[in-house]
Amino acid sequence: MRGVHYRVPPGDNGVMATESGAAPLAATHRPFDRGDAKTLALSALGGALEFYDFVVFVFFAKTLGVLFFPPDTEAWLAQLQTYGIFAAGYLARPLGGIVMAHFGDLVGRKRMFTLSVFLMSVPTLLIALLPTYAQVGVLAPVLLLLLRIVQGIAVGGEVPGAWVFVAEHVPRNRIGFACASLTAGLTVGILIGSLLAAWINTHYSEQEVEGWVWRVPFLLGGAFGFIAVYLRRWLSETPVFAEMRERRQLAEGYPVREVLARHLGGVAISMLVSWMLTAAIVVVILMTPTLVQRSFALPAALAFHGNSVATAALAIGCLVFGWTADRFGVARALLVGAVGLSASTYALYAQLASGSQAHFIELYALAGFFAGTVGAVPTVMVAAFPPSVRFSGLSFSYNVAYAIFGGITPPLVGWLSQVLGGVAPAHYVALTCVIGAIVALVLLRRPLPEA
Repeated sequence: MRGVHYRVPPGDNGVMATESGAAPLAATHRPFDRGDAKTLALSALGGALEFYDFVVFVFFAKTLGVLFFPPDTEAWLAQLQTYGIFAAGYLARPLGGIVMAHFGDLVGRKRMFTLSVFLMSVPTLLIALLPTYAQVGVLAPVLLLLLRIVQGIAVGGEVPGAWVFVAEHVPRNRIGFACASLTAGLTVGILIGSLLAAWINTHYSEQEVEGWVWRVPFLLGGAFGFIAVYLRRWLSETPVFAEMRERRQLAEGYPVREVLARHLGGVAISMLVSWMLTAAIVVVILMTPTLVQRSFALPAALAFHGNSVATAALAIGCLVFGWTADRFGVARALLVGAVGLSASTYALYAQLASGSQAHFIELYALAGFFAGTVGAVPTVMVAAFPPSVRFSGLSFSYNVAYAIFGGITPPLVGWLSQVLGGVAPAHYVALTCVIGAIVALVLLRRPLPEA
């Protein structure tokens, strides 16, 4: 980490000095105004609708495992295969992220911000119309895999693009809260999926869900995506990009080449904090409802009810940790969050392993709140790259990390749960929290520039 060098912003002119000269950044001293609030609200709502499309898959992993693989497949193997298809979406993210970020740095943030939603809504709608294994055989999981890959390409551009978009719209001392509010919006998309899954499992039998009801969430997802496209018509290009274009300071050629040649320190920091983010979202929020059903025999309705509460707590936690990053520094926010996430995840799984379900909702909510540490993570990544290559740097780091860690996490945690027992997911989360705490300690010694 000794090679990490962050740019120090100058006085009060709102311009951050970089290796290639002056480049604009959001104004430091202007107040947070109504226009900023509108931008954050529309961005977060659109992100929620799109992210619902991406994550609803995991809430119906058990059902998809039954419907899209041979009927004589062992239940655990079908689930592992379904998680493998879920993970394929993460493996496809770098492709979409790098391509969209390339054009985002060259032609504008808003265009890519809107395109990513459209690319997500189409495959989500098509998943709802897919034939099952009983109807077309092995073609069914192949088609499911292909559509999941397209979803991964879309979300690869959406999440980093959204963070860059909101960070470049607000005053510099509100970037932590802005990125956290966007992240909270994405988690609301998870909450929508969780609430819908809980409602479906409460009101329909397993046979009805497998018969036709499973298609409804994906049909709704397609509709949500087109609504998000419409919402983003009302957003404007970021002031930072507009000023760079006016000054002719846009990146040329391939921005990712400059990132790899001149900003490897920023890439390393960004990938490490993305690892902890991956564990918090994928394991604690997305996989836990299915894992606790299989490992501890929790009823599906209880598992998804707990997940809904935890996801709501996650959204609140994102805002709290984003505010904390602005107020006390992102390193302190990461350090407190890493310790709290590890402890709360162990508390949740250890109690279930003891045979008690008495405080499942409360402990899951606590783990969800500390998973909100992810709200502070984008602040690190935004500060790690200059504006001219910010989209490419953030997108490359985040998506490659998510492809690696998000790709291996679902099948790895599923396998570890079989081998090491039900507490294995907490061990994995704790490992990533140690990494996050180390990064926080490094940043305490080498502080990021003012957000």
